Amino acid sequence: MSAARESPKRRAARLRDPERTRERLLQAASREIYRSGFQSAGLDTILASAGVTKGALYYHFKSKEALGYAVVEEVIAPDVHGKWVRPLQSVKDPIDALIGAVERIPVRPEDVRGGCQLNNLAQEMSPLDAGFRKRLAIIFDAWREAVASTLREGQTRGSVRRNVEPADAAGLLIAMVEGYGSLAKNAQDPKVIKAGIGNIVDWLRSLRAPGNRKRG
Repeated sequence: MSAARESPKRRAARLRDPERTRERLLQAASREIYRSGFQSAGLDTILASAGVTKGALYYHFKSKEALGYAVVEEVIAPDVHGKWVRPLQSVKDPIDALIGAVERIPVRPEDVRGGCQLNNLAQEMSPLDAGFRKRLAIIFDAWREAVASTLREGQTRGSVRRNVEPADAAGLLIAMVEGYGSLAKNAQDPKVIKAGIGNIVDWLRSLRAPGNRKRG
């Protein structure tokens, strides 16, 4: 008896299974690392959450470190890009765009409780592991350059003060965002990050060129 021929749809679904398994592992690992930190993240917990076997894990990732690196590159980096790089591309008013990005910082109690995943990993792993340090630095550098680039464009158009140093201002913005996030996490108090957002917005408004101070 000849075997039944596999339909194209079923074959395509079967071939996609490894991709879905890998994505489940990434998302489960991201949640566990966010909750417990990389060093305390349990592989058994990740496997149970993803609903896959240890063999499937090692098929896709040769080590826990490789899984962690993939979380940085494929989960955290796109998240930061979506929040801080894409919104600043081809904008009419850089200050408005930056204020909008800052005002979208999550202030829910669960977000404050966990803190910023990028900053959490940088604080935990950058002193310990060059692989994490280099990958996290790429994300911070892209964020800084996106802010600096939009400020430079604003100076060209006359909407940002000429005496602002874009790279320095970009670094300060990131330091304020992450600093207030850390203070809020430590206090476990959303009011801290809300106050921080207000202070950052006031500072951003101060970067407008004279004659371009349009919103209070």
